[in-house]
Amino acid sequence: MRILVTNDDGIHAEGLGALERIAASLSDDVWVCAPEYEQSGASRALTLSEPIRVRKVGHRRFAATGTPTDCVMLAINELIDGDRPDLVLSGVNRGPNIAEDVTMSGTVAGAIEGMALGVPAIALSQAGRPDDMEGFFAPAETFAPGIIRRLTAQGWPGDVVMNVNFPVIEPGAAAEVEVTRQGFRDVQVRHAERRTDLRGRDYYWIGFRQFRSEPAAGTDLRAFYEGRISVTPLHIDLTHAATVEALKKVLDGAAPSL
Repeated sequence: MRILVTNDDGIHAEGLGALERIAASLSDDVWVCAPEYEQSGASRALTLSEPIRVRKVGHRRFAATGTPTDCVMLAINELIDGDRPDLVLSGVNRGPNIAEDVTMSGTVAGAIEGMALGVPAIALSQAGRPDDMEGFFAPAETFAPGIIRRLTAQGWPGDVVMNVNFPVIEPGAAAEVEVTRQGFRDVQVRHAERRTDLRGRDYYWIGFRQFRSEPAAGTDLRAFYEGRISVTPLHIDLTHAATVEALKKVLDGAAPSL
């Protein structure tokens, strides 16, 4: 099995190293193409207004000055010698990618680009304590290989990507997997904090408040809050079918001036 590894935290991220080790436990044919610089929150951005520089940083390892989407597209179409990959793995992101966060996630976007190019893809993210990086990615490294093996053995539709989130799991503790649907927070966690630089000018730093919502059972949020590994099949058809049917009754065939 040929595996392409990417991320949004950049070529030097510890999570990328963790994912390379995960991939190496599954295959001896692993390629890496990751952003030269951190691209968190880039979503599916494609670099169109400036050139992308690619740097070879090792055997089958490349860094590109673009986004995760750029990296996957370039790797599959230009950089990998011979056959296309059989699997794209994106991550391991530092921090979860759950609920509405998935629409902004560069990690998920890397997987989506793989899917768009006809390659099965999995996004992986790891929660942890920001002040404790020792063993931060241990749950993902411990449990991801088995989950990936079972997912690839089962297979999934070509227009779907798998989004896997690992909670904090203490060493030796039992781990439980739950297949979930995407949740949505009932509180607003994103905010902009105004600060002042040394020249007296205001600037803003965007971040996340640590508020918890009250998610429904069966959602990625609920599984994450309760310490379970969440596996969520995602796709990018954003059409709301019920609203389509309701609007057809009043708009289909109507004159646009009404």
